[in-house]
Amino acid sequence: MLPLFIDLARLRLVLVGNGRAALRRLALLEEAGAQHIEIFAAAPSHEIAAAAGDRLTRRWPACEDLIGAQLVFIADVPEPERAALVHATRGLGVLVHVEDEPSLSDTQAPAVLRRGSLTLAVSTGGASPALASQLRDFLGRLFGPEWRGRVDEVSRKRHAWRKAGVAPETIAHLTGELVSRRGWLPTPATRH
Repeated sequence: MLPLFIDLARLRLVLVGNGRAALRRLALLEEAGAQHIEIFAAAPSHEIAAAAGDRLTRRWPACEDLIGAQLVFIADVPEPERAALVHATRGLGVLVHVEDEPSLSDTQAPAVLRRGSLTLAVSTGGASPALASQLRDFLGRLFGPEWRGRVDEVSRKRHAWRKAGVAPETIAHLTGELVSRRGWLPTPATRH
């Protein structure tokens, strides 16, 4: 697996699903900044219909609906429709993520913790999403809400250093000094 962060605001996404898993995936996509999401559901729950609004098409997508998509998410879709969607998506060269089916997916969705611009992601490669969630929650106790301001502070300093012509390796060193001076990360002596 190669961990990547993708700017979803730039991509055309398709979400296929009727119920709770699709609703959860929609919320995660929107939280991640997705702007262009087409949603297909043959028998949408009231909740997914309300959340999707005018982006909802009340049927499974046809192959031509997937043309131009860059990433397709499939959740709450029964067989044999799910297999047909995966086959059609891959046939078009589009990446596909099938909820809770790593063997059918080109991508894995990690458990995500957001603190402003700081995003921490934990993945078990689909082996145990529950473990990934527990690890994310553990990291959430180490990296609390104060990290939102810390990332903003480092970003402002970095911008000023770059504007002043400071070399990238020096910026990395200055960033390390700032983090150390502020005591933001535990040192080996302070770990329990």
